[in-house]
Amino acid sequence: MTQSVSHTPWLVFTDLDGTLLDHDSYTWQPAAAWLTRLAEADVAVIPTTSKTREELLALRNELGLTATPFIAENGAVIGLPARWQHARLDRDPAAPGGLIVKTPSLDIGFIRRRLDVLRERLGVRFRSMAELSLETLCELTSLSADKARQALAREGSEPLIWDDDEAALARFRRALESDGLRLTRGGRFWHVMGAVDKGQSLRWLVERYTALRGVRPATVGLGDGPNDISLLEAVDHPILVRGKHGATVNVATEAPLFRTRQPGPDGWAEGIADWWQTCMDATSEDKTPQEGTSR
Repeated sequence: MTQSVSHTPWLVFTDLDGTLLDHDSYTWQPAAAWLTRLAEADVAVIPTTSKTREELLALRNELGLTATPFIAENGAVIGLPARWQHARLDRDPAAPGGLIVKTPSLDIGFIRRRLDVLRERLGVRFRSMAELSLETLCELTSLSADKARQALAREGSEPLIWDDDEAALARFRRALESDGLRLTRGGRFWHVMGAVDKGQSLRWLVERYTALRGVRPATVGLGDGPNDISLLEAVDHPILVRGKHGATVNVATEAPLFRTRQPGPDGWAEGIADWWQTCMDATSEDKTPQEGTSR
């Protein structure tokens, strides 16, 4: 992409865990300068994550992203702040903070019932997040007890730990698909949801932006895991942040894929800096808040 940042509306869709947030410590401070710079440039940064709505409500305040939408639970939940709502279709005076939530996935009750049925019918071994003790969940994720409780507040997807072999996983995946469900791998868990993913919900938000503002935005996407593939394949400028999970991430896109050398928020800043320089108008005198990029 060679369009000018100053003349083209841009949206930045970003995964959180392992991308904007460090995989282990969940810190985001290495990306702080760029978050400030993007806000000043009126570039919306849209969390696109496996986290729940409850997790995001607090985190959006911390990151300064309360005015932008979010995609939660790998595409199963979409949050729309006031400026992204259709005046006739969306507004709800009773909504907390003016936030409207869309749930394009199947509801969590159905998903959990089907998981129980399939486990018994197929004889496969896994542990869903809902079955884990709070202590175990904290140990697996390094989350505090309060944040672990927020992670348990699922609406349209169920994370699970796979305790069986690859052949059983293939049978399980086929059975899920027969039920209209999908299985995707994140940094720590496998995730079961309806026929949605990050890329589909991303496209929905792009269409919403276009309908509201009369101009189609260009898009940047950042992610580190297999559950980010649909996100990276849906954007104009994909950035694959180096992961710590060891999983293979194969992205099929005609757009040039930038791979960062650094993981987590350092890699996020590296990728955003490269995008900014690549897409900056040649006449712009804007400077990046940090020096150095890599290809």
